[in-house]
Order: sequence, then structure tokens, then C-alpha cells
Amino acid sequence: MLYFQVVILVATLMLVYYCEFTDTFRPVLQGFQCKDPALSKPDPGPEQSSRVQPVVLYSVVWGLPVVLISGVELVLFLLHNSAHLYDQDKVVMVGDCCYVNPMVRRTFRFIGVYAFGLFSTDIFVNAGQLVTGSLTPHFLSVCQPNYTALSCQDTPLFISQSEACTGPTPDVMRARKSFPCKEAALSLYTALYLTVYVMSCVSTRAGRLSAPLFCLSLLTLALLTGFNRVAEYRNHWSDVITGQAVGGAIAAFLVRANTSVRWEHGNKIMKKVYLLCILQTPRGSQSPAPYSHSTLMVTRI
Repeated sequence: MLYFQVVILVATLMLVYYCEFTDTFRPVLQGFQCKDPALSKPDPGPEQSSRVQPVVLYSVVWGLPVVLISGVELVLFLLHNSAHLYDQDKVVMVGDCCYVNPMVRRTFRFIGVYAFGLFSTDIFVNAGQLVTGSLTPHFLSVCQPNYTALSCQDTPLFISQSEACTGPTPDVMRARKSFPCKEAALSLYTALYLTVYVMSCVSTRAGRLSAPLFCLSLLTLALLTGFNRVAEYRNHWSDVITGQAVGGAIAAFLVRANTSVRWEHGNKIMKKVYLLCILQTPRGSQSPAPYSHSTLMVTRI
């Protein structure tokens, strides 16, 4: 089963590579109207000049979850705040010869699910951008169409010729990928996934305020990332809202799916523990409660 999951993750990563770093897939060439005010915003410049630079965004969406999940799992293991998570010294992971510490197993599981969701979000967004070919608010500033040659100086015409743009081809291609907004999707996916993870793991009194504050800060930064795209004329409002909806939906789906699997597995464990307690309890003595605190917590793994 582990090998099958690795194959799926690698295949998803390869698809992301082809979408991001190659010209294998090109966006649909959408036409535009001469001097359309919605597409005539000033050119904000390259992505590196944005207030939320790509290197910062991708460092956060990749580095923060790895550091946070690893740190939380290590702290829980060392402080024994969740001793029920590590009842067994070793857990079988592959066959009968490979044993992995439960802390390491949980860490890789959470990070693996997060990575798969991040790749899926990127693929969904790229697919939407390629299929729609939606134009950015600054498209005409980058396209630099020759209105004289297109005969639309006085009369607004709909231009559909692929050679209408005289601007740099790479910039024009990027300006044709507006819907949905990738930055908004990735940032909200990361914020929502980490929010659910932190609120599920941190249950101490010290975390009653610090954990919600941290999660609200993540969600606020994710929303501000989308707002910044609109303020800099890099995306429309509809692009940002749709991107956030895609990222949030994928995060919610993965969290819901994994939670359901864990609860189903936990219910099976409770039944086995209850039957074992009944069989081992001497006749005439009081049967132990099947839903004790320690047993209930096992279902939440």
C-alpha cells in the first residue's frame, strides 16, 4: 500500500513539473476588445517585484508545514501530552521487517497528505488557467497591440488574432493565465490545512489562546495574499475568490477524508478492546467501561 501511495505522489509531482516548468501545455488564446478598461491596468512588473514575492510564498507553503508538523509531533512525543498516540513502542509500516517509530510515522503521514494536496491544488489551478485562458487586468499593457494595424482606433472591435500582441511572448503568455489565482489557492490551502492540524493536536491549557491566534494569523495572511493580487492588478476579484475556493475545498476534502478513515479505524479498535475486556473480566465483577478516556482518545489518531 505504501508503494502505491508513493507512485501516486510521484506521478502528481511529475504533472506539476510539466505544468510549471515546460511549454507542453499552453493556455487557450482568448480574444479581447480594443481598449477594454478592465484589461488596461498598468503593468505591475515581474512577479519578483510584488509585495508577496514568489520565493517568499513558496518558501512558506513548503517550509512552514514541514517545520510546524515536525515540531509539534516532536513536542507531543517528548512532553507526553498525547501519550495515547504512542501506546506502542513500534508500529509495523511495511511487511514484517520494517518498524517505524509512531512519531515518525505520524509526521510523514501528515506531511505526505499535505504535499499531495498542495500538488493537487497546483494541478487544478493550472488546468483552470490553461482551459479558460482568462486575461489579467494588465493584459493590454503587456500585449501592446498595434491599434492602427488592427483598425480599432475609433471603433471598439473584438480582436481574436493570435499575432495581435507585439509585447514579449513570455509576458503575454503569463498574462493569459489569470483564472483562478494560483497564489490565493496555495496560500489558503496551506492556512486551512495547518489550522485544522494545529487545532486538532494542541489541546493543553496553554494553547487555548495561542493556537487560535496562530491559526487566525495564518488565515489572515492567506486572505491578504489574495487581496494583494487584486491591489497590484495581477488578478481580478473573481480569480482570487475562485482560487481561494479551490484551495479551501481541497484542504477540507483531505481533512474530512483522513478524519473519517481514522474514526472508522478507531471504532474497530474500541470494539476489539471492549470484547477483550469482557472476556478477561471475572464473572460477577463490574465490566470496565468501553468508552474510557484512553480508549476514546485512540479513535482520534
